[in-house]
Amino acid sequence: MCIIFFKFDPRPVSKNTYRLILAANRDEFYSRPSKLADFWGNNNEILSGLDMEEGKEGGTWLGISTRGKLAALTNYLQPQLDWQARGRGTYGLSNALLETPWRKLCFGKQLFLEAVERSQALPKDMLIASLLDVLNNEEAQLPDPAIEDQGGEYVQPMLSKYAAVCVRCPGYGTRTNTIILVDADGHVTFTERSMMNKDLSHWETRTYEFTLQS
Repeated sequence: MCIIFFKFDPRPVSKNTYRLILAANRDEFYSRPSKLADFWGNNNEILSGLDMEEGKEGGTWLGISTRGKLAALTNYLQPQLDWQARGRGTYGLSNALLETPWRKLCFGKQLFLEAVERSQALPKDMLIASLLDVLNNEEAQLPDPAIEDQGGEYVQPMLSKYAAVCVRCPGYGTRTNTIILVDADGHVTFTERSMMNKDLSHWETRTYEFTLQS
């Protein structure tokens, strides 16, 4: 289970408005090996964490290139696909189609929108802190038949944990928070907060900044 919220506005009318505000959680087994976010690729042009699971080394769950290409993924268990392109707007994605109205997605998106609405008035560090608060909200949004239907018997014992924006289960849950801000001038701020050594009390935060190449 992962969750992603983002607001996209490729041509903001104000210098104080962001082209992109993205807040995402990576939910994974705490024991699955990975590397913290850094630049990699032939010319160090991609910034992301790296999955180091044996046989799957080198993949990622979220990354951005210095030329502005961004990719993010969640597990998706349903066969139906929707290839409709999306333009500017505010969206949420969990383990289903974009904007599928899971209760935790709707709840988290509302919190995200409240933070976004204050983004022009907040210093950048306060906006990032506000978005991290959204990502670490553990309030279960129940009942939610959509999660029950998709997860079946597997999710039933942990439903109250899975139904929150921030998942906290024994050995599994939210282990990485990522915030990406792209301002009107193309300046990128990438903040990653990661659990260290499978310890819920030990987290490390890294921030990278760069300007998109034209």
